[in-house]
This record gives sequence, C-alpha cells and structure tokens, in this order.
Amino acid sequence: MLGTALRRRRKALGLTLQQLAQRIAADSGNLSRIERGTQGVSASMLQRLCSALDCTPAALYANAESQSTSPASAVSRHNLAEPQAFVRWFRSVAPYIHAFGGRTFVIAFGGEVVDEGQFVALAHDLNLLASLEVRLVLVHGARPQIESRLRRAKIESRYVAGLRVTDKATMEAVKEANGAIRVEIEALLSMGLVNSPMAGSDIRVASGNFVTARPLGVREGVDLQHTGEVRKVDAVGIRKRLDDGELVLLSPLGYSPTGEAFNLTLEDVAASAAIALDADKLIFLMDTVGVHNLRGELLREMTAEKARNLLRHTQKDGAINITEDERYYLPPAIHACDHGVARTHLICRHTDGAILQELFTHEGIGTMITEMPLESMRQAEIGDVGGLLQLIEPLETEGILVKRERERLEMEIDNFFVMEHDGLIIGCAALYPFSDESQAELACMVVHPSFQGGGRGERLLHFCEEEALKRGIRSLFVLTTRTAHWFVERGFIEASVDALPPAKQQLYNYQRRSKVFIKQL
Repeated sequence: MLGTALRRRRKALGLTLQQLAQRIAADSGNLSRIERGTQGVSASMLQRLCSALDCTPAALYANAESQSTSPASAVSRHNLAEPQAFVRWFRSVAPYIHAFGGRTFVIAFGGEVVDEGQFVALAHDLNLLASLEVRLVLVHGARPQIESRLRRAKIESRYVAGLRVTDKATMEAVKEANGAIRVEIEALLSMGLVNSPMAGSDIRVASGNFVTARPLGVREGVDLQHTGEVRKVDAVGIRKRLDDGELVLLSPLGYSPTGEAFNLTLEDVAASAAIALDADKLIFLMDTVGVHNLRGELLREMTAEKARNLLRHTQKDGAINITEDERYYLPPAIHACDHGVARTHLICRHTDGAILQELFTHEGIGTMITEMPLESMRQAEIGDVGGLLQLIEPLETEGILVKRERERLEMEIDNFFVMEHDGLIIGCAALYPFSDESQAELACMVVHPSFQGGGRGERLLHFCEEEALKRGIRSLFVLTTRTAHWFVERGFIEASVDALPPAKQQLYNYQRRSKVFIKQL
C-alpha cells in the first residue's frame, strides 16, 4: 500500500506527521488519512511528498509492492496452497471465466509500461487472458520514447493544449519510437520459456494500417502539422484477425488516403477502436490507482454521467484531488461508454497483476465506468432462489433469521424483492400482506456483508415502502431480535404483539421473543 510506504519512509527519516506537513505546506490530518489509505494522493501531492522525503514515486511504488508481497501475501500464498482454499478460490473465478470467453477487450497503456520494464509482467497476464479465449486488442503509447529521441536529436518538444506539435523532424522520431516499441512488444509476447507463465503460449500478433486519420489542423493559432485524430477504424479487418485467434496491436499512428502518416494520442486510438469493435471492455493502465472524488476517496465504480459531473466540478472548483492522469483518461472513457462500450476500467500500471485483480474479483482494484448504474432492485424470480439461499443461509445459521426451506422459498418467491449488483444478488426483502388489515410484514431483509455501509439497506427499505404503497398497504411491521435500533432510526415504533394482525399473532413464536416494530406509510 502506497500509504504504508510513505509512512515507513517518513519514519526512516525521523519525521513526525506535523514536521512533514510543515515541509510541504499541507494539512497533517490529510497526510494521516493518506498514510492509512483512506484518502487518495494526487500526482502533485505525491511529487511534493517525494521531494520532502528525498525519494522518487517509482521507489515508493516499488516499496509498496514489496510490502504487498511480504507477510500478508505470504499468508495468502500459504492459504492458497491448502487444497480446500485453492478449490474455493478457483471456483470463485469460474463465473468470470465463463463470462469473458469470446469477449473483446481493448487494453491501452502508455510507453512508460515498456520503457520501465513493466510489460514483461503484463505479457504474462495477457497470455492468461488469451488462453481463456478473450479477444485482445492492445494500444500502446510512445511519449517517453519519442521524448528520448527528440532529446538525442536536440529537437525541442512543443505542445499546444496538451497535444504535440508534430513537424517533419518530430514525425521521424515518432515513427522510429513506435516501430521500436512494436518490435519489443512482439518479442515479449513471443516468449515461451519453460517454467514461466509464458510456457506453451502461442500468441500471434497482428498489426497494420487499421486506423485512418486526418490532421487536427490549427489549434490556438498553431498548426499542429502531422498531429491528427482518428477518422475511421477498420473494424472488419481487426475482427478477421481476432477470429483467426490473433492478438491485434495498434500503435498511435494513423494513415490518410493521400499516403500521409499522422501522430495520434493513444486514448483516441483506444476509445475509437473500442467503439468500432463494440468492445465489451476498454481498459486504461495509468499512474494512479483509479478515479478519486473531490474528497480524495477512490471511486470503485461510477456511471458515465457521474464521471461527467466530476470533471465539470474539477473544471469549476479546481482539481484538488484529481490527478493529471484522471483528467487525461476520463474524457475518452466517458466517450466510449456513451457510444456503446459496456465498461471502461481505469487501473494502476504500477500494481503487479492489476488487470487480473480488476477482472477476476468482484470488488476490483481500480475504477469502472459504465453507461448505466450496476445496481438495481426488482421483483424476485424463480431463478433467484439459489442466490437468495446463499444470502440468507448464514443468517439463518446464526439464528438472526427464521429458517426457510428451499421449497417454501420457491412458493413465496412472488413476495420477495432483490437488489442486484452487476448480476449478483446482494440484498433481499419480502413483503407478506395481510389484506384485511391493510398491513404487511417486512421480512427477511438482508444486505450482503461485503456491500454493507453504503446506504443500500436504506434504499432497499425505501423500495419496499414504495411497493407497499402501490399495493394499498398503509403500514409495515417487522419482527426482529438483533436490528431494533436500525428500524427505530428509520421511523419504526416499538409495539406489542397485540398490535399485529390476528393471523400473525397466532404464528408468533414466544420462544424466539422477537420485538415488534410498526411504521405508518
């Protein structure tokens, strides 16, 4: 964890939080939250911290990685070596393996991934995805390699509104850099060493003139010359390569019908390719762990509309906790979602196995942007019985809920509502109406432990209240042994058993001695 690495470096220099805060003119409370991992750190803040701590961001990330692979992950590896733990883990990823086979993923990364030797580990993960029959399109960047060649040639880099001015001499450096990167990527994807993750791999890489481009022209009074934008992506040609089992590699270069080449941005190529291919996922590897809100908290998921609002607020109020990478990649991520790409992921390139952690765990590791919200509430169906049982059985075992057999659940399925998150049932509740009294029992209200604390229980209760009103129900009652305060805080009032409908009074379990709470709607 980056915060732990910062704390260790600070303590190694004998600095208190207050002293470090004074050095960088920051609030010590914010620094404490950064070290604990409850608040994100912006790129500018990270640079100030590294300057004060006499280290580099790369060194801190490396330190954080070494910590994550020490005691805690050693325990994890030990646990995974145990047969039952391994079996449980393997079974847990089965739904993702089924879901991803035959899907198209576009994965984009900057030239830094190749320049800093991170592509070797990435190639291992790409090989795993390819073995699961995921159709892969890679889009690489080349900025550090281009800058290096321009410095050697003593050519000054010029930018207008974040775009490189690509004159004839610069274009030669662009072509050289992209050619060298492509060869290096193809070489690394061709590895097949025994006793390595690439053993037995058979990745064939296809690249070519799949992208047609046009010049950007004059911006802010400056002719950008050979800098262009995507005009068209040859989706048919790319699909043919993917159908043949090949991995497609796209460089940030485009070609025009007149025979010219243009320097493009990797995010433009990646988003355009994902849209043209109707890709299932677009994944950006960046320097930060994901997208943060204005308070610096990592957002695990957000809709395109919320991402748009976040950008609007940062432009209006200033990017306090929004890094340059987030401002850079959010617009193409939003654009892709708006044009049919199901999901866009923004994850950290410095985390080993970031793609696997993002794709094969439910909570993920970065930020996922979707066109529509992932959570919804609806009437339960017979096919939900299995998911409902998994949700409520642990609470039945603890005695919190009354035991329900599968047959009873199937017969009463029309009384249940479910809360879904990305296809997984994470919450449920049931309404049992007593028509003669205009009352209903709210029962079996559960939110999965991994999803508690986000206001989901409140939303589930509100949904049930609205459904009750639609059915002419004027009051709800609950019987509970453990959650009395939660219901009281939401408008329920404690009552006696005599306040229950007569039919329910006859079923009341005096051994269980549940408390009764009633709410008028």
